[in-house]
Amino acid sequence: MLIDGLPPSPEDLTYLATTNYGAYTSFRVEAGGVRGLDLHLARLKASAEALFGEALPEDHLRRAMRMALGETTTAWLRIGLFSPEIRPRIPDAVIRPKVLTTVSPAPPPLGSNLRLQTQTHVRMLPEHKHTATLEAIHARRTARQAGFDDALYVDGEGLISEGSLWNVGFLQGDTVVWPQAPMLAGIAQALVDQGLAAQGMTSRTRPIRMSDLSAFDGAFICNSATPACAVTAIGDVVFDVDETRLNRLRAAWASAPLQSI
Repeated sequence: MLIDGLPPSPEDLTYLATTNYGAYTSFRVEAGGVRGLDLHLARLKASAEALFGEALPEDHLRRAMRMALGETTTAWLRIGLFSPEIRPRIPDAVIRPKVLTTVSPAPPPLGSNLRLQTQTHVRMLPEHKHTATLEAIHARRTARQAGFDDALYVDGEGLISEGSLWNVGFLQGDTVVWPQAPMLAGIAQALVDQGLAAQGMTSRTRPIRMSDLSAFDGAFICNSATPACAVTAIGDVVFDVDETRLNRLRAAWASAPLQSI
């Protein structure tokens, strides 16, 4: 763990342990490169401007990543943004955030053949990958306690958005249909989408409600650790698993070039 390239101070650690105001992104580093690195950097820029009022130069972020990795070329890298100048009683600072980097082994995929519980919920500031993780953890915990694998968010009118830690896609033959709703624009989602044409597949985006689920012949989730994982059920709606199509989705994600840090 480094903060702006240096070991963390006790003051910074105390702040991080007691205040969860900030944003982050995380991804797999392979052979010193990252799929969709430009998209991760754009995410951090947008979050810095929205949450702190000041963006970070790209070269500053890249330098922090390189310092965190050192000679390591294969890892999981998380880049967080925070500032001890922003606290519950003094939230007004406009300031360049500090950069927190952590390096760890890559996590395994979230699972396989997932059964999803629907939960009526819209994330706060859904367009940002922020550090207020209580809602995501609580959603997954509640779903698992009810016998499901994870939680899918819908609004009060049944409009589907995203999952606790991932995006969801629906399949109609060789077409991927992405939900249109307030949500985080997923990097893995974008990479899958960019690679679909080479796999003989297409995509479109439209509002999807729970009442529409019977129109689809498959569903999957995706995030940076899980390029494509089958969904076998959403509530009591059951989907078949087509491994051939899932492998084409994974190949679409894998076709994104590694971008140098």
